[in-house]
Amino acid sequence: MSVWERYIKDFVSYLKIEKGLSENSILAYSNDVEKLKEYCNEISRVPETINYNDLKLFIGELYDLGLSARSQARIISGIKQFFAYLLLENYISSDPSELLEQPKIGRKLPEVLTIEEIDTLIAAIDLSKDEGHRNRAILETLYSCGLRVSELVNLRFSDLYFDEGFIRVIGKGNKERLVPVSTQVEKEIKLYADHIRKHLSIKKGNEQVVFLNRRGSMLTRVMIFTIIKQLASQIGLKKNISPHTFRHSFATHLIEGGANLRAIQEMLGHESITTTEIYTHLDQRYLRDAILNFHPRNNE
Repeated sequence: MSVWERYIKDFVSYLKIEKGLSENSILAYSNDVEKLKEYCNEISRVPETINYNDLKLFIGELYDLGLSARSQARIISGIKQFFAYLLLENYISSDPSELLEQPKIGRKLPEVLTIEEIDTLIAAIDLSKDEGHRNRAILETLYSCGLRVSELVNLRFSDLYFDEGFIRVIGKGNKERLVPVSTQVEKEIKLYADHIRKHLSIKKGNEQVVFLNRRGSMLTRVMIFTIIKQLASQIGLKKNISPHTFRHSFATHLIEGGANLRAIQEMLGHESITTTEIYTHLDQRYLRDAILNFHPRNNE
């Protein structure tokens, strides 16, 4: 086994065991380092002898290959993680990637629903059908708690602390967080659980899962996506929305209402505040639109 192979193998174990990353994230990081390994093999470099200029030339080759700024940024992120690990384990004495800069990426602002659009979507749910009460509880939970769709489908009754006013969410990397829960969410979940869910024939292993399909099994992410798309079509909504749109809307409406950015970061489960800061850009767009629409000098 070469030095590169040994270090990459150890790095993957570190990401899995100590960092608790998902298989997809681990695969992405290891692929990034594999690209660097191939380049360094051509110039006879091992991790201990790589310097900043070597890395700059490597990034230059990625650019020449036509990789987008976003793809370059992801690879640089993987490389930085790799060298941070090597430094942590004392395999290297200094980090050659420390001064590497990320390429500038234009942020694409996510689609956001207005409060009126969310109310209209929820009001369009047919409550004469059993799944209607479930779907209403799902949309209220997605929006009011700002959950990822994977967090929603994995929600358990043991995660609900209604008396304390919180739900426990298991997010990316199995990290736990507590999210305040509204009385409306509590009302909708209890209504669904007491009048619809308890009559289902629940499959083994799904007894604690909050939201189930009519066969008593956990819902898939695709099913949540389908529910939302059908409702959007039903009310003639032209925006391209998904379950994640409710999470974006949750954060944006909090920013518009004056909520603290750090508090929103905690509620969303973002590891970095820079991820949360995109919502300040959304708020600025909202403020700009408000000024253009209502400022007297702009209406002349």
